Amino acid sequence: MSALALSVLLSLVSAVAYAAAAIVQERVAAATPDSTYLRQGAWWVSVALNGLGALLHVVALACGPLTLVQPLGALTIVFALPMAAVFVRRRAGAAAWRGAVMATAGLAGLLALTTDADADSVGGGDRLLLAGATFGGMAVLFLASRAMHRPVVRSVLLAAAAGVSFGMASVFTKLVAEDWDAGLQLSEVPSLLAIAVLAAAGLLLSQASYRGAGLAAPLATVTVVNPVVAATVGLTLFGEEFRYGTAGLAVALASGVVAAGGLILLTTERIGETSRRSRTERKQTLPGIPAPGQSAESAESGQRLTPPALR
Repeated sequence: MSALALSVLLSLVSAVAYAAAAIVQERVAAATPDSTYLRQGAWWVSVALNGLGALLHVVALACGPLTLVQPLGALTIVFALPMAAVFVRRRAGAAAWRGAVMATAGLAGLLALTTDADADSVGGGDRLLLAGATFGGMAVLFLASRAMHRPVVRSVLLAAAAGVSFGMASVFTKLVAEDWDAGLQLSEVPSLLAIAVLAAAGLLLSQASYRGAGLAAPLATVTVVNPVVAATVGLTLFGEEFRYGTAGLAVALASGVVAAGGLILLTTERIGETSRRSRTERKQTLPGIPAPGQSAESAESGQRLTPPALR
């Protein structure tokens, strides 16, 4: 098997591992209070799956070009929807599928236009500024999520913070990898600590994002924000650029609009589903409306037998 074919295979298996981890995380979030999920064996299975996906992704990058491996990683959301339907009986609606395809297509367009150039060196001072800006942005997203009353919007903001965390962990990993040939020194310790903190924060934020929002919207947000953040830093800090000059920049901007539209579609679809469920639950609590498993006759009889003072 050629190195290119191996990189494709590893990328696909990595996307499947990430998708499986996301499904497990969403199920844990739906069934477990925030304070106890760390004690759940299923959550640690999701951690292992995330670790496997990350390892396979790194090996795939060693075997093939970045412009091939990164777009294949966006297939995580596409794999996750049918896997959730098969294994946990959680079917996505047509709008969710359209949003997932749009987000993936936009992301693939962005990454396909990014050149795989050698990264410029970034000094220790610039790395500290980058880390400060990263944690500051994550804090803003986290605080904004706390102010939101809609669970879906809150989850998307948390997922965006997780995407920033994962994307910047990849940036610092690349910085350390660029210095690997010269030998790792004590000056690399802050970057290594940043990688560890960002990876852990991304995992916890992504876990929190699945509570009350289902699978599609948070996963799509993480899948898009993660590489877009990394690509943005590469373009602005590492001296990378889009292919084909002005035409490539225009196509990249259009791809970003498509990806954003997919995220909006996923979010609004989930908000609409939540609103419909809330209306149904409210109707079932009204007098004379049968509750689940109750006949209309018994509901009406119960209403007639209830004294007016207790209604």
